[in-house]
Amino acid sequence: MAKLWAGRTSGIIDAAADDFNSSIRFDSRMYREDILGSIAHAHMLGAKGIISENDMEAIVEGLGDILEGIEKGAIPIDPHAEDIHSFIEGELTRRIGEPGKRLHTARSRNDQVAQDIRLYLRGQCDQVSELLGKMCLTLCDMAGKYADTVMPGYTHMQRAQPVTFGHHLMAYAMMFIRDLGRIKDARTRMNVSPIGCCALAGTTYDTDRRMEAAELGFDGICMNSLDGVSDRDFCVELAAALALIMAHLSRFAEEIILWSSWEFRFVQLSEAYSTGSSIMPQKKNPDMAELARGKTGRVYGDLMALLTVLKGTPLAYNKDMQEDKEAIFDAFDTVAACLGVFTPMIATMKVNGENMRAAAAGGFINATDLADYLVGKGMPFRTAYKLVGEIVEECSEKGITLEDMPLDDYLMHSELFGEDLYKAIDIDECVKRRVSEGGPGGDSVSRQIKYVMELIDND
Repeated sequence: MAKLWAGRTSGIIDAAADDFNSSIRFDSRMYREDILGSIAHAHMLGAKGIISENDMEAIVEGLGDILEGIEKGAIPIDPHAEDIHSFIEGELTRRIGEPGKRLHTARSRNDQVAQDIRLYLRGQCDQVSELLGKMCLTLCDMAGKYADTVMPGYTHMQRAQPVTFGHHLMAYAMMFIRDLGRIKDARTRMNVSPIGCCALAGTTYDTDRRMEAAELGFDGICMNSLDGVSDRDFCVELAAALALIMAHLSRFAEEIILWSSWEFRFVQLSEAYSTGSSIMPQKKNPDMAELARGKTGRVYGDLMALLTVLKGTPLAYNKDMQEDKEAIFDAFDTVAACLGVFTPMIATMKVNGENMRAAAAGGFINATDLADYLVGKGMPFRTAYKLVGEIVEECSEKGITLEDMPLDDYLMHSELFGEDLYKAIDIDECVKRRVSEGGPGGDSVSRQIKYVMELIDND
């Protein structure tokens, strides 16, 4: 296929260099965006009288046929083409002749590719946003079911204070709802059209950039032509948002892996989302969770690749920017794949509330409540803290819990203790009394669910 840039040179380069230069193997996925962008460009050229109405109609009809042919499999994309833009323009010219050669008037591949990637990533943002919404809805549904299921909360992976499983799940819902907001914000900043910036300095033709932008659903246009063709901030911003989604999935995966182990047995994963061992028949491995945890590094690498590509590129366009697509495409593909598996994995797992409650009964996670009990009797908190620490040590040596310690033994530590201390340190009561907003109690969890659901409904 003849090169679009043949003229100053013959357009013939070394075969290895040609393959090295080609981007068709990864930018071919943008064929739809490229065609729709070209249709809008033809409409604008016709409306402004830059090309004739007949040429405009021939171009639009030809592009529509090519789009239909690609989607039906009747037109295979040539793997030897330099890029998707060259392929489509070449196919158009082959079909309609001279009018096809007029399509590229008043634009460059520089602004064309910048437009295509914005259009494509806009759709990817919508896909990931939908998947995040499903994740949040799943977590809200499960949190409602387990709003009163007591489990130990941890710090430093040590049992710390009693919470509920619903409360724990809603912590992840809050992370993912923030992720949804970040994707939405980045999409908004990205949604301006670079077409008409041309190679870097605009054009001498009397174009209507805003008409073209409006037809493609952009909110406006890039206001500086140099910036329009060289800006890839949106790729970095989206990659950063995707990296955070993976960070949250990875943290969640780590807990799923721990909870499904024999040491915890808090949850049991569905067989549809776990695997076995080739030699150990007793094994049920949380491979989907482990893969999500492992793929996090992949998306982090995509972000770092994008930052590195951009860090030393002078204005305006440089071929380095061809490296933006594989990284951002991979990041979106990976996040979509992980969310697509992770959400139903969570929805179908069995929750062992009895084991969670049993774990909450050990580990002295009601020690802070015992200290608060003494504070309520008039003892300064720091004094109560030290005293309860001594009581915990005594119980630990005796192999008993705070609930098992006789009142007479408590009274040896302080005369402030009474029979009412046992209600104060009851695990379920400890959770119910945490009335501060955002806490683990059932009513608080319900309010958190309502908050997330309203955000999703508004979005």
